[in-house]
Amino acid sequence: MMKNVMMLPDDFSDYLTIKNTSQRFTEAIEVAEKVQALGVPLLPNSDHVAIFCNPPHIVSGALKEVGYITGWDTRCYPSPVDGCDYINIPARLPPDNPARKKGWFDYVAVVHPVDQQALNHMLSQKDENPFIHHLTLGIIPPEQGPEETNFEYASQIIPFMVDIRRKISQVLNHQPGTLITALPAQVIAHKNFEQTHAKWFGNLTTGEYQVESMQGGGYLIQFFVLTGGRIEVALRYKTTQTFNPKSVHKISENEISAIQA
Repeated sequence: MMKNVMMLPDDFSDYLTIKNTSQRFTEAIEVAEKVQALGVPLLPNSDHVAIFCNPPHIVSGALKEVGYITGWDTRCYPSPVDGCDYINIPARLPPDNPARKKGWFDYVAVVHPVDQQALNHMLSQKDENPFIHHLTLGIIPPEQGPEETNFEYASQIIPFMVDIRRKISQVLNHQPGTLITALPAQVIAHKNFEQTHAKWFGNLTTGEYQVESMQGGGYLIQFFVLTGGRIEVALRYKTTQTFNPKSVHKISENEISAIQA
């Protein structure tokens, strides 16, 4: 196990042989150290890692050996990366699985090409098959007070993530991607939402954030940094599925690329 603010599994290669593992793990730890130095509260395990592969079983089978449950949320997520059609099927590691203590990720997004065009696109990248696309730093969410409504809580955590996005942009000297914000449906439906929510995003322009209803409930606020979206930052609170379909489409189409050099 790497001795660091964010744990990563030192037995990863016992299950999966992926050429760019060392590169991605090292970069994630370096970013995590810089982020922690800013006072950003990070979860000890990565929220998720995205792995591109073909066929899916070369990754999903190994994950099953670790203890992951593939398709745990009964969802798959169409992902149009670089104009090519991929499918993202997530796996979840149960909270009580001992692999968590070794640094294994909360979730793994297994992303595979739908057709020959997507397969050719994936295989044309230098990282071969399979490859780790990105790792996600999980943010410890602020506590929600016992009397605090979901609307009030949203007004707290959105500025919190806006500030984290600003800090990370400065420390990495890199313009981050869109702040993608999925909120409980009752927050979006609140009578004061339309006239109030823009203030939560401070001086961000409307093109720098996206707001939507979180399918299944809860909060998921995320953004990407570095070329091709090699690092993701995500705050997750009370979600019941890995991702939000609308968010995944936006992320795949506009925020990430398989071309990461």
